[in-house]
Amino acid sequence: MSLEELVANYGYLAIAIGTFLEGETILVLGGFAAHRGFLELPWVIVCAFLGSFIGDQTFFYIGRKNGQKILEKRPHWKAKSTKVLAMMEKHQTWLILSFRFLYGIRSVTPFLLGAAKVSRPRFFVLNMIGAGVWAIAVGSLGYSFGYAVEAMLGNIKRYEMGIFGVMAAVGLGFWLFRLLTKKRTG
Repeated sequence: MSLEELVANYGYLAIAIGTFLEGETILVLGGFAAHRGFLELPWVIVCAFLGSFIGDQTFFYIGRKNGQKILEKRPHWKAKSTKVLAMMEKHQTWLILSFRFLYGIRSVTPFLLGAAKVSRPRFFVLNMIGAGVWAIAVGSLGYSFGYAVEAMLGNIKRYEMGIFGVMAAVGLGFWLFRLLTKKRTG
């Protein structure tokens, strides 16, 4: 199966699943794939929005239902919890709108907001707005990255497999580094 077929057949699904779990790298790759003509940027953004929004709503409700029990079993989350809760006390609206852009607390914030019993309708609306802004910004960044690569390399058709490979390897390496770091500190 060629790169074009692989991306065309599974690209939108990969973006939705990847952004459900976290997703900056997969969304940048999706934006780059849209620049190359393998995907359509509006659909990349829609899939990223849905994946991110649904994922964060899911983690919010898990936190709301079982947050305290889960936190008691994970003392290594204490530092992040303290940081997020302090931010929530001062800037709840801004935190909900922008946590996707905050390295290190992005994945745990919806869970903690649920555990802190933030209003369901408030989180729903602000999460929807935040997911939309994030999907547009990061998807467009990936699309623009295609222009930057093209400006540096000229005709990037012959380099695109390598570019996708390097971007995927960097994203996977970053994810593995974070996973291993979490295990060592936990």
